[in-house]
Amino acid sequence: MRILTTPQMERCIGCHSCSFACARLVHKRLSWDTAGIRIRSSGGLSTGFEARTCLACDPAPCAKVCPTNAYSQRKGGGVMVRRKLCIRCGDCARACPVDAIYIDAAGEPFVCIHCGRCVPYCPHDCLELMNSAGGEAEAGKEAADGGEVAS
Repeated sequence: MRILTTPQMERCIGCHSCSFACARLVHKRLSWDTAGIRIRSSGGLSTGFEARTCLACDPAPCAKVCPTNAYSQRKGGGVMVRRKLCIRCGDCARACPVDAIYIDAAGEPFVCIHCGRCVPYCPHDCLELMNSAGGEAEAGKEAADGGEVAS
């Protein structure tokens, strides 16, 4: 299983390329509100940036509380998302211990699915897709072949 990590955030310039790549390639939209990865200031421009992503909990509290099974546990941590089953109740976002599920203005939740499509779009190599078993990083184009959000 692969997990998105952010080991080089000191290099981040806050360009949001990763967020836009996620929104456009995974969710087929163009908005920061529809990305599974969020970049935020760490408290001021001079303190740098932080990436807020799903930590691939196992068991995932968001999947456990989902009343329709739109969020289901992924083997090794994290979740698979079936959008058509989602009733937009927001239980998943409230259950997330790291505030990594984002609810857009229409009430639709967005979360990182660890597909790695954002990785090649980071101009400073802040992101890595790690193999959870071996701990080896995948970078660039190879990382972009990850999973999809099921409709």
